[in-house]
Amino acid sequence: MPAAQEPHDVVAYPGYSYPNTHPDRLAVMGMLHGLTPAPVERCRVLEVACGDGSNLVPMAYAIPSGEFVGFDLAHEPVKRGQERIRELGLTNARIFQSNLLEVGTELGEFDYIIAHGFYSWVPPQVADHILALCEKLLTPQGIAFVSYCALPGSYLRLMLRDMMLFRAQGIQDPKQQVLAGFDSMHFLVAARPEGDPHRVLIEEQLKRMESHSLAATYHDEFCADYHPVHFIDFVHRAEKHGLQYLGEPVLPPPPDPGYRADLRAPLESAYSGDTLQQEQMLDFIRIRSYRESLLCKAGLPVRSDFAVERFREFLLASQSSSEPGKEPGSTAFVLPGGIRMESNHPGVVRLLEELSKVWPRAMSFSEIAPRLAEVGLSLDGDGAALLIRLTVSKMVELRAWRVPVADAISDRPRASACSRQEGRQGTIATTLLHSTINLEDPKVRSLLQLLDGTRNRMELLGAMVSEFPAVPPAEIEEGLDPNLRMLYAAGVLEA
Repeated sequence: MPAAQEPHDVVAYPGYSYPNTHPDRLAVMGMLHGLTPAPVERCRVLEVACGDGSNLVPMAYAIPSGEFVGFDLAHEPVKRGQERIRELGLTNARIFQSNLLEVGTELGEFDYIIAHGFYSWVPPQVADHILALCEKLLTPQGIAFVSYCALPGSYLRLMLRDMMLFRAQGIQDPKQQVLAGFDSMHFLVAARPEGDPHRVLIEEQLKRMESHSLAATYHDEFCADYHPVHFIDFVHRAEKHGLQYLGEPVLPPPPDPGYRADLRAPLESAYSGDTLQQEQMLDFIRIRSYRESLLCKAGLPVRSDFAVERFREFLLASQSSSEPGKEPGSTAFVLPGGIRMESNHPGVVRLLEELSKVWPRAMSFSEIAPRLAEVGLSLDGDGAALLIRLTVSKMVELRAWRVPVADAISDRPRASACSRQEGRQGTIATTLLHSTINLEDPKVRSLLQLLDGTRNRMELLGAMVSEFPAVPPAEIEEGLDPNLRMLYAAGVLEA
């Protein structure tokens, strides 16, 4: 098939950064499970089906001593990614066009391999080759990230996909295919009575799909192949290629059934010693529809518990803000997404307060330990267990690498050139933390472009006033410092 007919050449898939694929995240989870992964600042990373490099290029920019390689079957996305790399002047990143079945050991070994949004959307033999390539190209302590649609949750998605494909038969235009599929879903919803359980399920899936762009829905729901798998089958396929399951890139959130003692006991009784079978049963309980699984070489000793001594190697960070708690003597900590936790534990309060002071930077164990000792908290033993609970609740973030963010808003602040580049092209930009910020506000987007390190506050204000003559200067001045603080907290400003 000519390259121009590859679906991603016809309809561009929107590119984003995916925090869970970042080598820092993978390194942390590898260390927690007993591996000794490569240092993030000197790692080699391969991304399979990298598209236009929206995920890979920001990594390469933030980690200049690493090496980042990506390839994709589609020509146009690769062309856009190569142009981004040239414009940024990156010498540690390379994107090229190739068929997955044609790449091999000529690429060398990699400390981290990423195959995101790909495994479930290709023929089974191609998916199998992804696993074979991971085993072939991973370094001895390397980690592979593979995301896929999981069963049983994806059975509903399969059903709706079949219905939409039936409705879109004979339609050639991709946009019209998606719109026809949506029409059929709305028709099905309206045909069922209010409160009907099937109607509720379809409405939830329809809401999810309509929150995405038409291009993303076209590729995700109307592609030629869609093969969700059970977790246990995915792991067994990986084992056939000399790989083993390591874990997930994030710890399950507090409500996860995996923490329930009333469920763990019968699962351990029914599947004694077989943690993979137990995990599959938990997926049945979760009705899980999506997974991001980490793999490593077979034979490596992988710990299911977390080694306390490894915490001394991590950097700790927290984006929480504090306020008086509802209970007397307690302090409430709130994350930007709304997660809230109250505590009157002196060690917890001191830890989160100290970490929040330096966000978006992190503190090493040696930096934070003396301050915690003042209130009687040690991060060994019970303190480490407490730290795990704070990590699970998202209040504390573990890092294996110092992100090159600014210590403060300088006199002449400079935003990441990668973020500024993305801001010129759209309304989403990737931060040095590999998260994304929304640039729908034109004043924020304009300010980002001005942050090239050459302007002080007054010069920034003058440039903004000139760019927005219809906006009262007082309004622009009032918003300048809050927007600078927002960009700083987001991790956009460089050291």
